[in-house]
Amino acid sequence: MSALFLRLKATMSVSADPRPASLPRVDAAQLGMVLDNSYANELTGLHAPWNPSPAPQPSWLALNTELAQALGLNADAIAGADGLAVFSGQALPTGASPVAQAYAGHQFGHFSPQLGDGRALLLGEVVDPQGQRRDIAFKGSGRTPFSRGGDGKAAVGPVLREYLMGEAMQALGIPTTRALAAIATGEQVARERPLPGAVLVRVAASHLRVGTFQFFAAREDQEKLKRLADYAINRHDPDLAGQPDQYLGLLRRVAERQATLIAQWMGVGFIHGVMNTDNMTISGETIDYGPCAFMEAHAPDTVFSSIDRDGRYAYANQPLIARWNLARLAEALLSLVHEDSDQAIALVSDVIDAFPALYQAQWLAVFRRKLGLVSSGNDAEDTALIEDFLALLHTQGMDHTLAFRHLADAVEATDGQAPEMMALAAPPGREPLLAWLQRWQQRLVSSGKSPPQLAVALRAANPLYIPRNHRVEEALQAATERGDLVPFERLLTVLKAPFDVQPGSEAYALPASVEQQAGYQTFCGT
Repeated sequence: MSALFLRLKATMSVSADPRPASLPRVDAAQLGMVLDNSYANELTGLHAPWNPSPAPQPSWLALNTELAQALGLNADAIAGADGLAVFSGQALPTGASPVAQAYAGHQFGHFSPQLGDGRALLLGEVVDPQGQRRDIAFKGSGRTPFSRGGDGKAAVGPVLREYLMGEAMQALGIPTTRALAAIATGEQVARERPLPGAVLVRVAASHLRVGTFQFFAAREDQEKLKRLADYAINRHDPDLAGQPDQYLGLLRRVAERQATLIAQWMGVGFIHGVMNTDNMTISGETIDYGPCAFMEAHAPDTVFSSIDRDGRYAYANQPLIARWNLARLAEALLSLVHEDSDQAIALVSDVIDAFPALYQAQWLAVFRRKLGLVSSGNDAEDTALIEDFLALLHTQGMDHTLAFRHLADAVEATDGQAPEMMALAAPPGREPLLAWLQRWQQRLVSSGKSPPQLAVALRAANPLYIPRNHRVEEALQAATERGDLVPFERLLTVLKAPFDVQPGSEAYALPASVEQQAGYQTFCGT
């Protein structure tokens, strides 16, 4: 890892916009929303107190009742007028101290010493019935001191995309931020054309990012950097608190969480699209579903994001970028890891250099499960078996999701084949596929499981439904153009049970047509 580090002595500068006027208060107890403000109280200098801009004519787009209940909130009360007023910025719950968070970040490899919440606000934190602290934050609630010329708003389409993607990832068992609510604001936001506005209410284990650490490290503000690191440890890794190597330990834990997360992304063909350091969380949750999408035909170089012109964040590059981002976190933590810079560099370099093996172990575990392999197999042989299957998917242009799903059908087939699987490959590629299936089934013998047992395990590991890009666009277009939420709600219902066969939902499992896939792009929505 390079020993060079940006030493920026810039101070935090904010726009001159006046703070929005004070807002009426709603009794938080009636909503079951007992708010704490540990971030606002303990990390002064890393945020700006701010109020949301009230939505002029708010209405519900979606309310995540299941998540509200999991957080210990009163879902029925939140669904009422007071909940709508709070989530649309017309009122604040008692106990709330909303702030716009400051952070820096590398965006497509270029460092920006100050970014921050340009259209987001941390309303506060709740402690759920399991004792876990969760942030409740707005996205699209208006300008903040960090807006840098933006309007601070969000449109219906990007808000509902994030809602859908978060719930899909949750159902797939992948760590993620989630949407508690989506609110239509009743106003138009100016993009390439006027679009209906919306606010997302997002829940996260925290909004601490690699870029949060970069913010103070770039300013050489040791006191605030240490306070931030101590806060992160107490919140996410309390067992490290007070240990001699607690800051190095924090780096190791973040590396472990990111290795697990990225391996899970790769398993389902998820492409984040904008893995900047301000979009990598310390908690290991997926955050900021902007130009993300799920790969259909398996291709390592797949890119959907319209702004990723060089493929920096392509599917196959995601583990490499995760390591690169972790190296930036390591740079930010150097002064805390050891007072001697050379020793600090050596210590963090060990963590960064160990990441590929850490990730590889997680990747192998993910794909072993997807192939129904027992973990006691030979690592090299299993890796070759997995890589050969992925290579077949690539050369044949086979659908990533359905190819893995149909492995269960192949197990149950008396001839070791499955018509569904064979149909995914072009005729010239079926012989290599059959040869691979024979190798795979020989490997399965060591599992000691019967074909029906293997089929159950395979279907539990490989989803039938993912957020197919054309289905997502169909739902967002209907909501944006016609105010029709039925396609969104139907897709959301399907995505909440991705592993279960849902009669009547067969079309949601099918890939887009060649015409629909051609040139498909996603956008940040800012």
